[in-house]
Amino acid sequence: SRFFIDLPLAIAGKSVGGPAKVAVIASGFFGSVSGSAIANTVSTGAFTIPMMKRAGFRPHVAGAIEPAASIGGMFMPPIMGAGGFLMAEMTEIPYVQIMKMAIFPALMYFLSVFVMIHFEAKRHGLYGVDDPDAPTAWQILRKEWFLAAPLVIIIVMMLMGRSAGFSAVVATASCVVVSWFTPDNRMGWRQVRDAMIEGGRNTLIIGATVGVIGIIVGTISLSGIGLKFSDIIISLSGGFLPVAILLIGIASLVLGMGVPVTAAYLITAVLTVGSVSRMIAMHHFGVPLSDMEIDRQLVQYVPWVMISSHMIVYWFSQDSNITPPVCVAAYAGAAIAGSDPWKTGWTSFKFAKFLYIGPFLFAYSQAFLLHGDILAIAMTWVTIALATVAFGSLTMGYLACGMNIVEWVIMAVATVILFFPGLVHAAGIAVPDLVIDVVGIALWGVVFAMQKARIRRDPTLTLPVHEQRKLQQTGA
Repeated sequence: SRFFIDLPLAIAGKSVGGPAKVAVIASGFFGSVSGSAIANTVSTGAFTIPMMKRAGFRPHVAGAIEPAASIGGMFMPPIMGAGGFLMAEMTEIPYVQIMKMAIFPALMYFLSVFVMIHFEAKRHGLYGVDDPDAPTAWQILRKEWFLAAPLVIIIVMMLMGRSAGFSAVVATASCVVVSWFTPDNRMGWRQVRDAMIEGGRNTLIIGATVGVIGIIVGTISLSGIGLKFSDIIISLSGGFLPVAILLIGIASLVLGMGVPVTAAYLITAVLTVGSVSRMIAMHHFGVPLSDMEIDRQLVQYVPWVMISSHMIVYWFSQDSNITPPVCVAAYAGAAIAGSDPWKTGWTSFKFAKFLYIGPFLFAYSQAFLLHGDILAIAMTWVTIALATVAFGSLTMGYLACGMNIVEWVIMAVATVILFFPGLVHAAGIAVPDLVIDVVGIALWGVVFAMQKARIRRDPTLTLPVHEQRKLQQTGA
């Protein structure tokens, strides 16, 4: 795990808000091979949270950033927690295909947290770690490149078509070989035995949990409760897809308060995927999913409909980690930071808000999940990346300086139309998506120009907020 800290520290440690950006990159690395947001928070947070506090981040902010970044690891291939493998099992879609489709949404989640950290640091005048003797990223890679070998092996083997189990076994065995390159961490027979015992214990816990979940899922399937629940969702939402997505989010949050996130995903998926996939199919293609499966022209869209439905549920299943009242990952971060758990939980919720944007993008944007022609995918990805930056600025209320209400509203409009150009079409305005994107970017530019004009009139607006307060008190 130290490698996952050292490399991000060399990449982003000296930038604005560097220690917090290190937490995001490190959580992305560690989370890609970890199956738990809490484990991710504790493992990387032990290094990054004290570093953030020393850099000037308030304790509850430092404790909140790490869990907000850590749940992104649950979306990041190749492991994706346990969700990707369960998704492949339930949809009968190859895991490699799911992994490819999940990469861009995961990157956008991390980008959103990264951008929010940048604007938080700009607002409070927080800068990076200035250590002239610190090694560069290239020096770390040249010295410790082999530590990334197990991760590379599992990705390459899965892309070659090997099963997840076989790839995991080979990658695990490679960890032993890799340890021999470092004398301090060299594994002998005793260490290998202890690791196997610990792995067996963890497997027993997982097996028992999955067994209990299997009973619940079987009961739901055989009794027909799942079909009835799907009908209830369609009825309550009035057939309106955004409302159905919100209902799934609420159900997942409530369920996640009492059961692990994997169990929450499985149970919610069994209950709701049928209804949401039906509604997505009707929204985009005007026919139920069952009709798409026998239509030669529409059958190619079936995997996207299935994965988008499951991704909606899977992303929402992570919200109990960072959403009060039961935000276990945020509480773990608060314990390390020594901050108020409740305040840390709500701050973590703020930094993780893209978690609630992603499900709507899954439902309305095929290119978001790598479906469509190359040009459409490329254009959509660029637009969503710009929208994600705008969303981070909007959430923190900061661009070149703090936003006033007019600037905030303009930025909100820019963010919404960049994320969801279909809303403009729904309003009866028949213009190409490219025109909508240009308008959204132009509105973003308007906000920036307005702020630059305010800064020219009052240069103190760019000062950290605590210095602005001092000036106001002095002036008073």
